[in-house]
Amino acid sequence: MSSIRIGIGQFKDLTDEKLRFAQQIGAEAVQMNTPNIPGDTHWEEKDLVALVKKCREYGLHLDAIENVPVHFYDKAMLGLPGRDEQIENYCRTLRAVGRAGIPVLGYHFMPNSVWRTERLAPGRGGAGCTKFDMALVDAVPDRDGLRQFLPTGLGHQSAMPIAAPGEVLYDEERMFANYVYFMKAVLPVAEEAGVKMALHPDDPPVPMLGGVARIFREPAGFKRAWEPFADSPSWGLDLCLGCCSEMVGNASNVKEMIEFFGPKGRILYVHFRDVQGEVPNFQECFIGEGNYDPAEVMLLLKRNGFTGFVLDDHVPHMDGDTDWNHRGRAHAIGYMQGLLRSLALVA
Repeated sequence: MSSIRIGIGQFKDLTDEKLRFAQQIGAEAVQMNTPNIPGDTHWEEKDLVALVKKCREYGLHLDAIENVPVHFYDKAMLGLPGRDEQIENYCRTLRAVGRAGIPVLGYHFMPNSVWRTERLAPGRGGAGCTKFDMALVDAVPDRDGLRQFLPTGLGHQSAMPIAAPGEVLYDEERMFANYVYFMKAVLPVAEEAGVKMALHPDDPPVPMLGGVARIFREPAGFKRAWEPFADSPSWGLDLCLGCCSEMVGNASNVKEMIEFFGPKGRILYVHFRDVQGEVPNFQECFIGEGNYDPAEVMLLLKRNGFTGFVLDDHVPHMDGDTDWNHRGRAHAIGYMQGLLRSLALVA
């Protein structure tokens, strides 16, 4: 696996239909997102092995799992009593992931999750796109009203930390200290297990939401996080181009992240999505109509040593589409395949 390849992801259940879709569209890699498997505190090897075997039946490889449930490590993210027990269970999950033969475990450091102020904002041709507008968040007068911006159907949503407007629960330095504490404990276990950990950027990348600071909202935050763990082969990134593009400075952040972390071999996989605009107000869109040039970015990835997989991640909801957005994903994957084919002609 020495060249960039195409993956599919963003689903919790490994169905025959999705695996056939992957085959039909020409994907090689699979990335599941918080899979629906047993476990209230951690995952067991047998359940992860079953996912690996299911992918192999279709000639596919389970290259990564992105995210354990937030309640597996929310106390660890927030530095609350009980975090050491959660970290111990997280290490059990890491060992199980390694024994199952899954090379990457993705994670984030957003204890109150991804926020959006609109789920189906009209995009090109009326396609439904997610949108974020900080002005709408700032206009909410009470704590309970802020929960409308969290993902619908999110488990344990009621327990997520949400402060009253203007209140600070966890500032940046506290969140960063919690991150270092967590990584010092889990990275050695990841190394022993042969698992790389892929950090996802904050989404949206604003300084604070619901009273909780967001520490991975700009390239400087990632560089600060990498420095204490530069010697660990298990520290890596899920480079979400959409999140980097929606940061202040948009396309320049995408280039900076690739050129800094790519040659170091720290980019493990790439969410190839884009947005129009930047914080505090942005909207997701189709690849090719956003803040960066997709062909330039794919070339940058190649020239900076990236050899992982790229996948569609969030896509607009097209007319007649499914809940998983098969049509939108087919468009994104086809676009990426065309870029990779063209890339083969570039020295």
